[in-house]
Amino acid sequence: MEVIAAAGVCPFCPDQLKKFHSKPVLRETKHWMLTENQWPYENTRIHLLAIYKTHAEKLKDLDPNAGRELLDLMSWAEKKYRVKGGGFGVRFGDPKYNGGTVKHLHAQFIVADTTDPSDPHYKPVRLRLG
Repeated sequence: MEVIAAAGVCPFCPDQLKKFHSKPVLRETKHWMLTENQWPYENTRIHLLAIYKTHAEKLKDLDPNAGRELLDLMSWAEKKYRVKGGGFGVRFGDPKYNGGTVKHLHAQFIVADTTDPSDPHYKPVRLRLG
C-alpha cells in the first residue's frame, strides 16, 4: 500500500490496475471487474473485490445500471463458490471517514474462514467502517 500511495495514482482505475494488482479478473461486466482481493482481511476464506470501471468515489457517481450489475456479480460469486453465508459491502467517499484505503468505489464480497460460527476456533471478519 505504501508503494501505491507514493505513486500518487488511483490503483483501481483500469489504466493503473495491472500495475498494482496481480490477481486475475474473474468476471467482467459493462461497469465492474470482479477479482480476488490481493490483501484479504483476516479470517476470510473468500474475499473478492468488484471494482467499478470508471473512477468514482461517491454513490451518486455510479451509473444507475451499475447497481443491478453489482448484485448480479455478487449472486454469481455466491453460486460459483457455493457460499452458504457471507456478506458484501461498499464504502464510499473520503477514506478518513469510511475506513477504507482506496477512494475508488469498489464492493467487497466476503466469506468467513469457517462455515460454522459455533466452531470454538471461529473468528469473525471485521469490515472497518469509519
